[in-house]
Amino acid sequence: MIELTPNVNVVPVRSSSSIVPPPLPPAPEKRKRRWPGRILLATTVAVAMVGAGFAGAAINQRLDSDPRPPQRASNVALDLGPVRESDLPPINVAAVAEYVAPSVVTISADIENALGSGGSIGTGVFTTSDGEVLTNAHVVADATEIRVRLAGETEPRPATLLAADPGNDLALLRVSGGDFVPATFAESDSVRIGDEVVAIGFALDLDGAPSVTLGIVSALERTIQTANGALDGLIQTDAAISSGNSGGPLVNALGEVVGINTAVARSDNTTAASNIGFAISGAEAIPVVEALRRQADGVQREEGYLGVALDDRRDGGQGAVIGAVDPGTPAEAGGMLAGDIVVEIDGKPIDGASALVAAIRDREPGDELEIIVFRGSDRRALTVVLTNRPET
Repeated sequence: MIELTPNVNVVPVRSSSSIVPPPLPPAPEKRKRRWPGRILLATTVAVAMVGAGFAGAAINQRLDSDPRPPQRASNVALDLGPVRESDLPPINVAAVAEYVAPSVVTISADIENALGSGGSIGTGVFTTSDGEVLTNAHVVADATEIRVRLAGETEPRPATLLAADPGNDLALLRVSGGDFVPATFAESDSVRIGDEVVAIGFALDLDGAPSVTLGIVSALERTIQTANGALDGLIQTDAAISSGNSGGPLVNALGEVVGINTAVARSDNTTAASNIGFAISGAEAIPVVEALRRQADGVQREEGYLGVALDDRRDGGQGAVIGAVDPGTPAEAGGMLAGDIVVEIDGKPIDGASALVAAIRDREPGDELEIIVFRGSDRRALTVVLTNRPET
């Protein structure tokens, strides 16, 4: 088993100031490319604060030739670049790090819970020009005060928590002011295995600018188990991720955010883990951001309910084993039986119990799902309509 441990740095309280970062040049032209294959794997990981960023020669050329500020995300929706048509250019780490820097912030929080008082350090990304910041929920969990420091500034600014989703490990903050530089998010189907990526974040809360580590996309559509449940649709990377990086961007050669760094696998006495980190993909993060915005406006999201007990397969195969079906639930109404092996939901492969839990959590009451199961050697397609979770 791979060890699962939180990574939180204790930090001193800081004061605030208001210095606006300089504008950046526009991102280079993005081109369409092929849809990547999907790989799924369930594992247990150590939650760690992480971050990374990277760019190609095209970014460097644009920095030299065009000083105009970029057109970035609005307050209504995140800025998504078009799907690219060919391979990314060779990565220029320094150029991409410089390009993305104004969109990346340091987050420090005072924490108080049943274990006592302390602090945490993480990383965040501007998603709008009016001060909305995306980070990991575990960075600001149990926070009594939150501060954000911008690139080029020496003093932090106060921030407020708008909304948090611990199950998806994402949270939205608000910093007062305007003319911030929001990050551009890559189209989800423009990310593929083998892409070079850079993780950017304030690793170990070291003094100075954020750390930048280079790696590749090692796998897509990973599922992992954390202290707050299951995370699915993750990007796996070998870019080095450390405490303090959580909530920071994983960036491609065009300076686009492909994921939000969230966790790193650690070895234990029986399992070796090396160069395995995870980022919440844009495809997973963007719907959560929209839900968090509604939550900040007072609209609470309800998770869908299926009504089954689950187990992982232990015969080497993939899928989630239905251990029991509760009576009077959507699962029973849809024809699910104990012993069924769920291998797919709405066209998305299910590799294990954690993946099924995450897939249902991301749906809402009233959603109709097509669930593919194996019943012995018989492959069956079942239709299930989720309901509200019953009160206990």
